[in-house]
Amino acid sequence: MSKIVATLAIKGAQDLYKQASDFLTKAIKEKGPEQKIGFPETAFYLPMANALLGAKVEALKDALPILEHAKSLIKEPPSEKVWLPYLGDALDAGMAALFCEEIIVALRYLYGIEPEKDCVGFCTDSILRQLGIQLVDGRMTGVALILGAAPDNKKAVEIVRQLQEKNILIFVGSSTNGRSIIDQLLEENVQMGWDNYIVPYGRDTISAISVLNFAIRSALTFGGIKAGQAQKCLLYTKERVLAFGLALGAVDEIKVATGAGAINMGFPVIADTDIPEIKASGVTTYEALVKELDYGKIVSRCLEVRGVKVKVSNIPIPVAYAAAFEGERVRREQLYAEFGGKASLGFEFIRMGDSSKIEDGKVDLVGPDIDQLPEGMKSLPLGIYAEVSGRKMQKDFEPILERQLHRFLNYCMGVMHIGQRDMNWIRISKDAYAKGFRLKHLGVVIHAMLHQEFGAIVDKVQVTLYTKEDDVQNVLVQAKKAYDERDERLSGMTDENVDTFYSCELCQSFAPNHVCVVTPEKLGLCGAYSWLDAKAAYEISPTGGNKPITKGQCLDLNLGEWHPVNDYIYQHSNKTIERFCLYSILNCPSTSCGCFECIVAIIPEANGVMIVNRDYSGMTPLGMTFTALAGSVGGGAQTPGFLGVGKMYISSKKFISAEGGLKRVVWMPKELKEILAEKLKNRAKEVGDPDLLDKIADETSTTTSEGLLEFLQKVNHPALTMPSLL
Repeated sequence: MSKIVATLAIKGAQDLYKQASDFLTKAIKEKGPEQKIGFPETAFYLPMANALLGAKVEALKDALPILEHAKSLIKEPPSEKVWLPYLGDALDAGMAALFCEEIIVALRYLYGIEPEKDCVGFCTDSILRQLGIQLVDGRMTGVALILGAAPDNKKAVEIVRQLQEKNILIFVGSSTNGRSIIDQLLEENVQMGWDNYIVPYGRDTISAISVLNFAIRSALTFGGIKAGQAQKCLLYTKERVLAFGLALGAVDEIKVATGAGAINMGFPVIADTDIPEIKASGVTTYEALVKELDYGKIVSRCLEVRGVKVKVSNIPIPVAYAAAFEGERVRREQLYAEFGGKASLGFEFIRMGDSSKIEDGKVDLVGPDIDQLPEGMKSLPLGIYAEVSGRKMQKDFEPILERQLHRFLNYCMGVMHIGQRDMNWIRISKDAYAKGFRLKHLGVVIHAMLHQEFGAIVDKVQVTLYTKEDDVQNVLVQAKKAYDERDERLSGMTDENVDTFYSCELCQSFAPNHVCVVTPEKLGLCGAYSWLDAKAAYEISPTGGNKPITKGQCLDLNLGEWHPVNDYIYQHSNKTIERFCLYSILNCPSTSCGCFECIVAIIPEANGVMIVNRDYSGMTPLGMTFTALAGSVGGGAQTPGFLGVGKMYISSKKFISAEGGLKRVVWMPKELKEILAEKLKNRAKEVGDPDLLDKIADETSTTTSEGLLEFLQKVNHPALTMPSLL
């Protein structure tokens, strides 16, 4: 069996080598050896070559040694008389195939023929970091790479929906006999994109390298592994990136070669055709190559072979329910009914109540349901009021539970939820309505999910839904009063008036040496976890990713250094980080995993710092983009002068307070300034410079260090007269 696979893989690799060699020769002849080459918005050059060979391919001439290395890996196909007891030649051919495919796709970008229509092509570093949060917190349980086409459109949709329901990120592409699963899904009007967990990468097998590049960069981004450490990179993808390949339809030589490359990364391949199987493990966790001819079992077989553990919510509602539907959009042509937003009055409100007055599981609808809408009417007011009780429930947990309604309701297929509090907006699709979805099902979901995710603090949940204008108005008065009380209570919390901080170690599944320390005035660098979130998470699951750290002896209040915090960090960073100063960017700063929303970096000549958010793809005054900067900051590294942060931390009093705080900020993207404008203006008044926001440059002012200095002098920025940073 291994001989058949080796023969096919080697022939496929030989074909790919010829394609890459011919294409590269053509490009050098037409554009010259110094012509720049690369993928969009990445700091990792050609990622596979960078990760495994330590190569920095920046120009066409730099690809030549990679091509030669690939050639050296391709052996001659074994003769019929040779018995191969192992996969060595096939695996070598697989790696050669990946190097060649990477060069081919990079050249396609150079010639403007990649990505294809309706395809995303290469995944940027920014998207990788955004998805990292979902991979580490369990919302996304694994990654599927589908190559080919199902026997018919119905089976294609069924396979994808089953994977979605299990919260698998699905990359779809390649073709079988000229037919691609991408077109099968388009013909069935299946929404695709990152938000829907269905990502079309390209219609030929070669473009699958974009998905494998996504995987290999996770080792460099989150794992703290250096470029060129091939064995560590491949072990990382095997152990931490729960990916697998699913080959639909006839398997040709290029698919086998690509599959052999995926197996090298620890990713097994499952096929729906009668292929020779490879049951041996070692390179992969379990079997390397298997077949499953029963389409009713093929998804479960994939998960079994890769070892993916899926937590599926069995909620009694008439539509599919999974995190994969969180990003689904209900567009106007699909709309049956909507609530809140610009359409009508709406709110959602969770309140701790008296246990004796709460009937667990009770869901009341006060007013008409969507099947009682007058003809032509598509909107109703909607108030969602949930009362919860529990022996460990605290009033401070109310807003934490309430924020989860966005996720819980979005997990319903055919339901779109945006916003929170009295600024929410809910849409229900025609398909969901046709399947029997009604307003009471929103309450069923809220009850089930609060018990499932917050069972340690929630004993009872009762939900009331109001759809009459007067009722919504009356309850909204109570809700707004509670919103104001919460804001006042939370805004008054400081690091000084608590005796306990919390760790966040969720990202250790990707960045083993990284630990966040979350305080009332310093949220997690991903922006998703506040001190109250971490406190609630510990109450819910004491053995989970959030644990208390008693502050104890303070070593330096200005830097934000405590003896017990140092001890905790040392023990939980695999004894790699000895000191940890919460309020400094220069002295033993916090580590960063790779999920950070923003990067703070010093600009010595301006005596200040710049901040760049991951959604900004342009140039910065340091001469580097976000993705280039991120290559130096992530992976659990402690990098003086650079800091990954959550964007809301920028307006905190503790934001790099050891170096002077907000007054040190000299540049940030315009979009980030606008998002934080109100909070930054208030903070500027507190530091005695109410016009500070206008003195902070952005990309409309300059993106060069020279231009930045001119701008700062013109506006008399305070950083210029502050003590030297270095």
